[in-house]
Amino acid sequence: MTTYYTKDHEWLAVEGATATVGITNYAQNALGDVVFADVPAAGTVVAKGKEAAVVESVKAASDVYSPVSGTVIEANAALADDPALVNTDPEGAGWFFKLTLSDPSELDGLMDAAAYQALVATL
Repeated sequence: MTTYYTKDHEWLAVEGATATVGITNYAQNALGDVVFADVPAAGTVVAKGKEAAVVESVKAASDVYSPVSGTVIEANAALADDPALVNTDPEGAGWFFKLTLSDPSELDGLMDAAAYQALVATL
């Protein structure tokens, strides 16, 4: 499995043609206590860089953008009952959705962990 990151603080863990998408620890920390997450349903077609989900915290609501284009194959149902998973395990159990990649070449523009950490260090 390879993990990629966006400048908008989403992560994407890719295994074969399937990817899991969520927000980074940096993003959840900036948001504060997450109280609601609206994730796309299975079958939803998402486009790279476009809104795919919404996360709301006690501070603000924020869009979650899809790092790549594809079709959602699973939404994280656990977030409906426990949106705080985004805070406690943002890059694990707090994932938002899984998708099938429609254009694997879109991965080329994403950052690896070292590049993302370098970006965060400048913020």
